[in-house]
Parts: sequence; C-alpha cells; structure tokens
Amino acid sequence: MNILGISAFYHDSAACLVRDGEIVAAAQEERFTRKKHDYRFPQNAVDFCLAEAGLRAEDLDLVTFYDKPLLKFDRLLETYIAYAPAGFRLFLMGLPLWIKQKLFTPRELDQGLRNAYRGRYVFLEHHESHAASAFFPSPFDEAAILTLDGVGEWATGSIAVGRGNEIELLKELRFPHSLGLLYSAFTYFTGFRVNSGEYKLMGLAPYGEPVYRDVMLEKLVDLKEDGSFVMDMSYFAYCHKDVMTSRRMDALFDGPPRRAETPITQREMDIAASIQAVTEEVMLRIARYAHEITGVKQLTMAGGVALNCVGNGRILRESPFDKVWIQPAAGDAGGALGAALFVWHQLLKEPRDNGGIDSQRGSLLGPHYEPEEVKVFLDGVGAVYRQIEDEERLAEQIADLIATEHVVGHMAGPMEFGPRALGSRSILGDARSPKMQSVMNLKIKFRESFRPFAPAILREDVDEYFEMRPEEDSPYMLLVAPVRPDKRTGGSGSDAKGLDKLKEVRSVVPAITHVDYSARVQTVDSERNPRFYAILKNFKRKTGSPVVINTSFNVRGEPIVCTPADAYRCFMATNMDALVIENCVLLKTDQPEAREIDRDAYLAEFELD
Repeated sequence: MNILGISAFYHDSAACLVRDGEIVAAAQEERFTRKKHDYRFPQNAVDFCLAEAGLRAEDLDLVTFYDKPLLKFDRLLETYIAYAPAGFRLFLMGLPLWIKQKLFTPRELDQGLRNAYRGRYVFLEHHESHAASAFFPSPFDEAAILTLDGVGEWATGSIAVGRGNEIELLKELRFPHSLGLLYSAFTYFTGFRVNSGEYKLMGLAPYGEPVYRDVMLEKLVDLKEDGSFVMDMSYFAYCHKDVMTSRRMDALFDGPPRRAETPITQREMDIAASIQAVTEEVMLRIARYAHEITGVKQLTMAGGVALNCVGNGRILRESPFDKVWIQPAAGDAGGALGAALFVWHQLLKEPRDNGGIDSQRGSLLGPHYEPEEVKVFLDGVGAVYRQIEDEERLAEQIADLIATEHVVGHMAGPMEFGPRALGSRSILGDARSPKMQSVMNLKIKFRESFRPFAPAILREDVDEYFEMRPEEDSPYMLLVAPVRPDKRTGGSGSDAKGLDKLKEVRSVVPAITHVDYSARVQTVDSERNPRFYAILKNFKRKTGSPVVINTSFNVRGEPIVCTPADAYRCFMATNMDALVIENCVLLKTDQPEAREIDRDAYLAEFELD
C-alpha cells in the first residue's frame, strides 16, 4: 500500500511517501523552491516522492494530512473572541488566507495531485502526527513519547506512550501556554526572526549568565513539578498582535526588544542564557513525569522544541530514561512522515518490526544525482573539475583538503530530510583549527560570528572526545554533550566576557567547542553514510583526529542546497575553497570566474538581513 503524507500551509511544507510501512522518500518544499521555510503546497516535494516510488497520483492508496485545519480555525476564532476587539486587526490579516486556501485543504490537495487521485484524505491532529514521527521510525518496541512545539490545533505539547504499532495519548498542554511560543517570544525580544532565529538564541546562551531566570519563573511562567505550566499572558501579545511580547515585558528586561541587526549586548546574552535555562528545566520536568506515568525506559521526541539539542542532551544525561531517540525532522516537515506512518500502523493496524534499529534510513531520503548528470551540468557551466572514480581515493583526497585547512562543500547521495546536514549536503572543515569557526561564519556562511559549529566524529571514537557512552549513537546531530576534560585546554585564563570569549582556545578541537565546552555531536557510521565515514577514517589516519566540522551547505537566508546547480552557485558565491559533487572535485583557484566575495556585498545583493 502506498501512502502519501503531506504537511503544508503553515511552516516548512513537506511530503513523504510510505510503501507498506517503509519510508521511500521525503523532502521539504523549500529545498526545491529555494524559499526558506516555504509553507505553500509542497508540489515539488510531492512530485519527487511520486517519481522516487515510480508512481503517479492515481496509484496512491491513501493521502494523509498532518493536521486538522477546521479545528485550528476553531482555535483562531475562539482566541479572537477571547481578546476582542484587541485582536481584530490580526484576525483580518489572517482571514484572507484561510478563506482562500486553508479552509479548503481538500481542494488544495486535489489541485496539487492534479485531480488524478480518487481516494480519500485522512486528516490527523497535529500532535498525533508529531508523536507518530517520533515513535514509529524509532528503534524501540515501546517508548514514552514527548511532543513540544509552538501550537498545533489546540495542543502545544503532549505525553504519549507507544507500544508495538499503537500510540496512546496520556497528557496534553494547550494553547496559549506553550514552551515553543515562550522560546519564540524571546527569540523576537532579542532581535532574531521567529521560526528561524531560535537556533541563534540557543547558540547565544552560553555567552551570557542566567540572571533573569528567576524573574521569568516568578513573573512569566508558573511551572509545576510535572513540567506543566501557565503563562501570564499580559506579558505576551501573540494572541492578538503580530508581535510576540507586550510592553509589560520591557520593564522586566531593562528595555524594549532589540532591533534586528543592531549590536548584541550583554543583556541579550543574559536573556538567552536565562530562557535556555528555563526551557531546559521545563523539558527535564516533563521528561521525568513522562517516565513516571509510562514506566518505560526509552523516550522518543518530536516537535520544534525537540530541536533544542542542549535540552535534549540534558534529558539523556539527567532524566531516568536509558535511551532517547529524536525525530531528525522534528518540526512541521516531519509531520508528513508521521501522518503517513500513523495511518499505516495505528489506523490500518499493520504490525511494526524494527529489528532494534531506526527505520529513518539515516534521514537521507531526498533527491540524489548520478555522476553523469553532475558531469553534464558542470560541463554546461564551464567548470574546471577532476572526476575520481575510486571511492577510497576520493575520500582520501577530500580528507587531504580538510587537513590542509581547505573549506570543502560536499554533496553526495540523497539529500537529508530535516534541518540538519548530515554529510550529504555539508560544508566540511578542520575542527583542530583555532581560526576556522570565524572563517567559516564570516567568509563562507555569512552569518554571526558567535554561531557555533557542530562536530562530526567516528562513532567508535565518540567517548574519547565527548562525555558520552562508548559507541553512543547520535547520527542526527540532535544531542549536545560536553567535551571531555582531557581534551580541553582551559582557555586563555582571561576574564573575557560576552563575545570576547570567542577568542579563547578551549580544546584540541577549538572550532567545534562552544564557549561552555559543549558541542552538538553527530556520530558517523559506515552503515548510514559510507562516503562520509570513509572521509573521517582517512582524516583520522592523516591527522590522528576523528573530528571534522560539519555545517549545512547553504549561506545565511537560504535553504540547504538540493541540486548540483544549487551547490555550484553557493560555491562560486562564497569563499569556499573546494567543492565535491558526487565524484567530481572542483578547486576554487581553478575556476575562471573565481573571485573574493565580500560578505556585505553578498548580503545586499540577495537582500538578506
């Protein structure tokens, strides 16, 4: 049976094709349209999934949608009435899109499937889809399920338990009280963009001190022992305005929200540290309560808050759970995958046998390109390249480039599903280099200098560099762990504050060691990504270090690259040193049109802030 899952119209539209319970393909629409967080119907993603499965729309058995639009509209109406007349302007702003599109989702689905599909549509609740995306692909026969995000229809978080092919909902937190919206409110307050700047807030937190933590817990959030909470909505405006916080918030945090692109001050760093501390406390309390009421030893997670990898790391280390598995596409995009699997297992009651390993296929579920396709493209644009047929020799040459402090764009195999680059659409660098973090942030990614980079490490070596268990699996870069004390250098011994902490060397792999000695770890094994594993093995053989920088192959304001054309454009528009697309190797110095790229000029050209 072929089931197509779709998420659309709110944030990160995506499609996923499941055949007889196995994930065949999945992709986010933004990767095709190059519009970050594209919320429109995922036409390109649907077409890709159908083509990958060798199907036409009329061959589908079922199509499922990741939430219930009518129930969501009910929440919007009730919220407007509760705040009327204050929210009338916001209501009028959103109403045209609802009347034109969202209230008529079946019609939109018909059009997207070119009126060829004749079957039924199945609409699931938002957090059902999240829960299914967390549990059904996981390696566990039974597990607690924790979903936390901004808001679905009414739910903003849930605790469930999964056993075999069934999920049972146990507890639910409801709008407007939301951990995701609380975090987004401070993303807004510190001058970053909501729904994309939350990573920046998390990265900024270690530069500050949690001096506002107690104020937040006293004034803003009434936190219970089980992790549930009530927010004082007089400080928040997202129910009735197009901003996240009210003016009452300004008095608590020494002034109004920071304006975007103005200098980041110690206040913003301290706010970031404080809301991160509150978020981690909420996550830990909910996780402990989930363990208490389910009595199981494993935990699975999804929803946008599950991308808070610092909190995830603390749950793994400090909660009663033995093992944690987090959906790589934890946000709305993953709802498409969860919806399809929910129908197969829960509604159709088909059995589930995962054999003790996850069925996510390394989350390498997107488009891939044959070497001949790449060659035709490169020839067409006049690129200068070498084709290396032998995989081991190619991996050795890539490792050579990284070891000599070349920044390498690497595109090979299927594209990742989810927000993390996992080696198939990655920019790679030498983690041993003290200057590499600033170089890659400012000259390659064109983003803020304080943003940390993540390490990719051979799984068999993970406990030698990080405070993790031997062979501990973290293939999806969703856990933060401390660098081992014996790998630390102790910094410069200065009393540096704020962003001045960037100048200190903290470990033998300084480019991936954040200012609090933490790192967002990706473990690499030969089963999920053989090419990437071979690169790391060769790098270790040459340097003695099994660690490289792995960051997403994109620049600020753009989605991760999808096609050879995307990769080549990004390579030529940045100060990247080398590009590998499948088995073709390009050096920047060989390209006839190569030039030094100015960061400010780039941002101005592409209208990025």
